[in-house]
Amino acid sequence: MYYICESDKPKLWQELFNIVRLEGNKIILPICNVEKRNKKNNNEKKEMKEKQMELKLAQKTNKIINQTNSRKVVISKEIQKHRTYLNQLYTYDLDIIDGKWLFFMLIPEILEYVIKKQKIVKEQSNIHILVNQLNENIVKQIKELSRKYKNVYIVTKHIEKFKKIEEEILEDTGTVITVMNNKKKSLAKSKIIVNIDFPQELINQYVICEDAIILDCLDSLKITKKRFNGIIIHDYDIFLKNNIEYGITQDLYYQKDLYEAEFYKKQPYEQIREKIKKDGIQIVKLYGLNQIF
Repeated sequence: MYYICESDKPKLWQELFNIVRLEGNKIILPICNVEKRNKKNNNEKKEMKEKQMELKLAQKTNKIINQTNSRKVVISKEIQKHRTYLNQLYTYDLDIIDGKWLFFMLIPEILEYVIKKQKIVKEQSNIHILVNQLNENIVKQIKELSRKYKNVYIVTKHIEKFKKIEEEILEDTGTVITVMNNKKKSLAKSKIIVNIDFPQELINQYVICEDAIILDCLDSLKITKKRFNGIIIHDYDIFLKNNIEYGITQDLYYQKDLYEAEFYKKQPYEQIREKIKKDGIQIVKLYGLNQIF
């Protein structure tokens, strides 16, 4: 695994020749702070030059990584602001840790945080899950939520496929879940929605509660309805009760990215959830569009 970060004080010749340094498992880029760069770049030529530099740095980064068997990378907070570099890196076959996989695995904790913050009575909570494709982790996540909440609904285009899951959950947990797909009624009164895989085009075909809170696992959702005044949660911060040392300058990176990097994503769901509980993961912030709570 590699940690990609910026140089503290890049030398002029390093910036001029786009020198990428490798120190152990750290890839260090001769990149300056985005805010400082934007103040200096007051014309299109300079902006274009910066973009070309970031493309070259991404190419050099990929060459370094290609020399080893490791494809997993964690990117610092500052480097994530450099969109040209980051977007180019995504075009390579790399396992770029960005917290999205962990977002799905932390749905139970995120829901607890939302319910507490919004002062919702847990026993009266209605959780609507938007999902079309099934895999083992999704099924087990739905089962876990059905154990915690009495009113769990699945909204899907594939009702017949999910009928079997409905029966499994009733047998395993004793909880009745409802599978539905009425575009006018399914989400019209739902205050809490978990979007697992509905694309924007699909979800906007439904009548959605005006003040709904939507947990968006895809991190790409926008509700186009003019009357929608709810919150779409797409990012988060975590705190670990049991402090973990990573052997790097942790302040440079998002805690969620460092933590996600610890997991082998194909390990059983039960092991992942057990580690999350053992490490005492707490949600400390949720981020929506221009909103933090």
